[in-house]
Amino acid sequence: MATPQYQYILYEVKNKLAKITLNRPRKKNAIKLDMMAEITDALNQASKDDNVVVCLLTGAGDFYCSGNDLTNFQDQQERGGSMEENLKYGSDLLESFVRAFIDFPKQLIAAVNGPAVGIAVTTLGLVDVVYASDKATFNTPFTTLGQCAEGCSSYTFSKIIGPSLASEVLYFGRKLTAQDAKRCGLVADVFPAGSFRDEVDRRVNEYAKLPPKTLMAAKKLCRDVDRARLHQAVTSELKTLNVLWVSEECMQGVMNFLMRKSKL
Repeated sequence: MATPQYQYILYEVKNKLAKITLNRPRKKNAIKLDMMAEITDALNQASKDDNVVVCLLTGAGDFYCSGNDLTNFQDQQERGGSMEENLKYGSDLLESFVRAFIDFPKQLIAAVNGPAVGIAVTTLGLVDVVYASDKATFNTPFTTLGQCAEGCSSYTFSKIIGPSLASEVLYFGRKLTAQDAKRCGLVADVFPAGSFRDEVDRRVNEYAKLPPKTLMAAKKLCRDVDRARLHQAVTSELKTLNVLWVSEECMQGVMNFLMRKSKL
């Protein structure tokens, strides 16, 4: 059944499958701070629900997710409070969000139905299986925005796609196609956009019929190998981000982005 308590996401549990849909299609599913809190809550809810065996994360409309909504910086100023308080508020939300991915005890599958940007890309290194539409792209334009790797990608990307390609993606903003992402191991499979939803639904519904305790035991075994290192990566990334977020380069990068966006 669908739960109505969320403003920016849809959350539904049916036949042992939890489905979290990012639901701001007019804004390309850009993540507001409140939306980040909602996704975190939904992941925590699914993790404790005995009726959930597998969780699917996807986006409404043509985009998977365009990353963090950069108007969050403006929203923070409008909230009032000191810069330090606003910085801690955003940092704490991001920390809880990423740690919810790390510690999610069940199988988490991402269905990347369209372009993915920023944290929507980096957190893919924390899910168990990634499926992509052939219309999907993967882009982390951190440096132009005066920011750095997050979502544990400072650790996971070198392991998954190799250190050289990880450097191109995280430092220089190289955009990967769906086929690029499959070749380098970030994506398990790519399906045509026209049949993408049906193919993913067929697979995940079959997975949700598997023995839940066995799946959880297998997930714990595999995740425990890296769990401490992943949590350390969150701490290290946030420490760097907290410095960069108040830097002139970040402020200028965000301002330039918002100015370009306003002219579209």
